[in-house]
Order: sequence, then C-alpha cells, then structure tokens
Amino acid sequence: MDRITAMHVFVEVVERGSLTAAAEALEMSRAMVTRYLAEVERWLGARLLHRTTRRISLTAPGEAALLRFRQMLAIGDELHGELATDNPEPHGLIRVTASVSFGQIHLAAAVADFVKRHPLTRVELLLVDRVVNLVEERVDIAVRISRAIDPALIARWLAPCRSVLCAAPSYLAERGTPTTADELAGHNCLTHHYVGKSVWHLQRDGRAIAVAVGGNISANEASLLLEAVRAGAGIAMLPTYQIAPLLRSGELVEVLPEYDVEGLGIHAVYASRRQLPTIMRSFLDFLVERFASPDFLARI
Repeated sequence: MDRITAMHVFVEVVERGSLTAAAEALEMSRAMVTRYLAEVERWLGARLLHRTTRRISLTAPGEAALLRFRQMLAIGDELHGELATDNPEPHGLIRVTASVSFGQIHLAAAVADFVKRHPLTRVELLLVDRVVNLVEERVDIAVRISRAIDPALIARWLAPCRSVLCAAPSYLAERGTPTTADELAGHNCLTHHYVGKSVWHLQRDGRAIAVAVGGNISANEASLLLEAVRAGAGIAMLPTYQIAPLLRSGELVEVLPEYDVEGLGIHAVYASRRQLPTIMRSFLDFLVERFASPDFLARI
C-alpha cells in the first residue's frame, strides 16, 4: 500500500476528527481509510490513535508521527513545486481559509472564477471565525482582515476594510438616532466577540475616540450580527464589504456618519516565500487582481 497516501490519510483523520469526515474529504470509502490507518500502524509498529464510537485521540506515538508526517508531506509538496517548472499552468490542490462572512460574500465567487480560469486546479475552502495556524492545519493561504499581521507570516495587501455603524430604520424610529458618540451608551449596541466587544474605536476631525458599548446580543460571526441588525435589534459595527448593498437600498442606515471607524486591511497571508508552487503564486496574483481592482473597491 502507498505509504505516502497512508501518511496523508492519517493526517487528514487527525485534522478532521473522524474517519468519516476524512473519507469524504479524500473521496474514498471509510473502509479504505481504515485500511490505510492499519497500514501506518503496522509500518511504525505502534498504535497511533485511540478510537471510540464518539471521538478519536492521539497516542504519544501518534503525536510524534503527526509532526513528522506533516513535515514529510510539506517537503514532498515543496519538491513537487520545484520539479514542476516544465508545466507553467497552475495545477494541484490549494487550501485556503477566510472568515465566514468574507468567504461567503466574496471569496467563494472568486474561487469559482479561479478554478474556471485554471481547470487543473482544486481549492479547498475552510471558513472559520478564528485564527488558523497555517502550518499545523496545512493551510496554504489565509485571507485575513486585521490591523496587524503576524510578523512570522508573509502578507500581500488586497484591499482596505472599512466598517460603519449601522441600524435598521425600525430600530432608529423606536429608539431615536444618536447624534454624538457619547449617546451610544443609551443604545443597544450589538458587538463582535473579537472586534470591539466592549469598546468601539472611532475618529472625528482627526481625534481618536474610544466609546464603551454594550448590548444584549454578542456574536463571534459578523453575519449573525447583520441578521440581528436587520431585525431591528440594535446598532452594530459592520464591514461595508458585507452591508454596502443594504445601505444603498435603505434597508440599513449608517449611524453617526461623521465619525470614522478605525480601519482594517484585507490581506492574503502565507507561511513561507521559499519555492512557492505555481498554484500558490497564481492564486495570490489572482486575489490581488480581483480585490485591489477599482470595480471591487467601488462596491465596498
């Protein structure tokens, strides 16, 4: 049995948390996944996984094997990229992560266009609202919206991320429209777990203002806050890439438009510059072309 594939199967099972999920991702039967795991354990002469009906966990030898297998697979991918210079057309698999809201609204369509342009490529999307460890989770590129990027990573600028305070007309009709930042203290402010959960950073006339906020709804994902705002629950700070069409249609109203929300940047980040595979270089260039374009910037 192919030991490279067996290593890949083992890593996939650990990362996805179950044999069934790994089988679906690898497009093979669960029985085949089980055979590959048995082959790895026979090869190493050690039990690598504790398996129950509910979950799997690593044994001590399994933890050591996982680290080495990830390193070996990464070296194999790098070598493949070096030796594939005679095929300039992007090909192979790339794993990409982004936030749920940005992924659903913008990245999914971008990926569809990329694989249409380059039919030998495949993209696996991981949409989560947490910071993914690129090395540990074998992710090639992360689209991150942040003020500062981890200096250990390489970043390419894609676009600015502007946010505004907004609310539904029904909420403002019932509770009134604030005219100064101080008046936010008397409103139901819906907050994000990771960005401005208790303090919103605003600017006016070049002066920075920190406003303490609170409300009865908080969430770890911007799309959840958006739905609550649309339902008239309160005021939220949301990115214009998500709500620009709703502001234009009047479904949502910008609150305190004379105040600026501290801006963020949209970046594509990756772990190493060394011997980037053709598919990674092409995808990075594609993201820059798409999201730095005047057309995209005009829509957000």
